[in-house]
Amino acid sequence: MQQLTNAEEQLMEHLWQLEKAFMKDLLEVLPEPKPKTTTVATLLKRMIDKNFVAYTAFGNSREYYPLVKKSDYFSKHVNGLIKNFFNNSTSQFASFFTNETNLTASELQELKKIVDSAIENKKK
Repeated sequence: MQQLTNAEEQLMEHLWQLEKAFMKDLLEVLPEPKPKTTTVATLLKRMIDKNFVAYTAFGNSREYYPLVKKSDYFSKHVNGLIKNFFNNSTSQFASFFTNETNLTASELQELKKIVDSAIENKKK
């Protein structure tokens, strides 16, 4: 799976939320300062070329929709991050994440619940 640029990722985030969108819908939800229509069209073209987005034509209008699920995209990147920066060690990643991100005690407790739940599900 290819990577999206930051600008493409931001646009993709809105498309994941909307699920389907015409150009006007995307322009409406983009934050100020709004990019030009041509800029958004260029981003969409690149995202289509990378097989992240497709569209259905309605006359001269195109309704865009994502081809990649958000969870699939980000899990691929988290796994790549663990592989490339933490010697493929999830425990090194977990140690870095819990020690370097200034999590509160309650956030760490919530994280522990998530891990405990995942352990229980794996045992089944």
